[in-house]
Amino acid sequence: MELSWLEKFLQNSRTPWIVGALTITLFLIANLPWQLDDYDQAKQAFTSFEMVKEGRWFYQQTPHEHVATKPPLVGWISVGLFAATRSWDVAWRLPSFIAAIAMSILLFRVAAVAHGSVAALIALSAFGLNLLSPRLATLVRTDMPLASVIFLIGFLIWRKIQKQEAWIPRDRFLIFALLTAAMLIKGPIVYAFLLPGIGLFEWWGRKTSSPSAWCGWWPWLASLGIFLLWVVGGILFQPGFFDEVVMREFVARFGETIHRSLPFYFYLPHLLHKFAPWSVLMIAVAILDLRARQWKIAAAFRGMSPETFWLLCWSLGGLLAMSLIPSKRVDRIFPVIPPLCLLLAAQIGNSSVNEQLRARIYRWSAVALFLSILLTGGYTIAKVFSGYRDHRDALVVFGREVRHEAETHHWRYEVIGGKDEGVLLYLRQLYFVEPDDAIAKWKTGVIDAVAAPDEEQPRLLRDLEGSVPSRIRSWNENDDRTPRYILLTRS
Repeated sequence: MELSWLEKFLQNSRTPWIVGALTITLFLIANLPWQLDDYDQAKQAFTSFEMVKEGRWFYQQTPHEHVATKPPLVGWISVGLFAATRSWDVAWRLPSFIAAIAMSILLFRVAAVAHGSVAALIALSAFGLNLLSPRLATLVRTDMPLASVIFLIGFLIWRKIQKQEAWIPRDRFLIFALLTAAMLIKGPIVYAFLLPGIGLFEWWGRKTSSPSAWCGWWPWLASLGIFLLWVVGGILFQPGFFDEVVMREFVARFGETIHRSLPFYFYLPHLLHKFAPWSVLMIAVAILDLRARQWKIAAAFRGMSPETFWLLCWSLGGLLAMSLIPSKRVDRIFPVIPPLCLLLAAQIGNSSVNEQLRARIYRWSAVALFLSILLTGGYTIAKVFSGYRDHRDALVVFGREVRHEAETHHWRYEVIGGKDEGVLLYLRQLYFVEPDDAIAKWKTGVIDAVAAPDEEQPRLLRDLEGSVPSRIRSWNENDDRTPRYILLTRS
């Protein structure tokens, strides 16, 4: 049978390079202009900044001096990157970017070996060309590093199942190291993404004599023990840690009093939307496969290889466990995306046994690829354009100009806090000060300038003798959306 041009496009050796280059480009630009004003980015960035400035290596605070709720591993990585690059923007965003690129490469290579070049191309495209991955690839958060560690654990299990190998001490130590890393990134949430799938696979494996996905208890308990040491240390030595981290950040996630409770089905429609068109392709291929089997669902499961069934257990188990937690946010479900990409690759690869079915699925896959380029690329470009048009980085520019003027004129300055946590980092300061403290320091000559929300300007001009508004401010005329900050200096 002669190949259509869509099939030839999928099998062309240049296509993965094109998709890879496009994926990297979208990863790099999706969050432009870079700023820290949303998605709690300032809280995550402040942890590494505080480590460098004050030596708080294990327990940090937020810009508004609350207890930081995340373990410190990503902050440690950012400190190392800052030491190498001397750029905070690079140090804050590079961990997520490296994790995204590493997962892309590993997905492609694994799918190519297991299911062929076309399946590998689709796995790479599905991971890079959706509405979640580009957004998280340079976001100053822990979601992408956590997803990469969870993926490595799931991949090790997948490889053991595929090769039908028994777990040996070296494997268990590697699982322990990865689990410890996940614990020190975001705590025991790693259990929710892996243990339900492992349990389901082990239950199924008893009936089929499949190789085990379970490496034993000690890697899981030992890594949890290290995390609990960090928790106990925080309770003993960090004021407010128990209330902010243990009760509010962890225990309250399972209740409805503090965090917003959302319905059980919340993640499913969002996943279908954010992972489109690949989610639609997965469903369509599954329907085609069942139709070819005359809708014999039991036969489809019996014909599924153990490693493919593990991917199904892994992704659906994580989705189910996260759906049971009342507190939900769309980006928290991201770690199920990589196993879904491998599962889609397995679906594409398994279609090759039937030439007619393969041709149809290849055409649909090519259409999904083109749609994903249009949807993801268009959404990303539109978002970047609106970000620059709306001056989303106005506070970043304000902070850079203040730092430049302060360095030029040898000014000492303080920052009066508003609701924008990122301002403190843009101005490279450790603490917000109260207006009364700023006034006292001004009168004694300790400071030469004050950065403050514009609503504080009338009071400060009255009480800061000899102060005048500088030309540096964060907003333009007729701009009601940009946060308003101004710099006051001595006349």
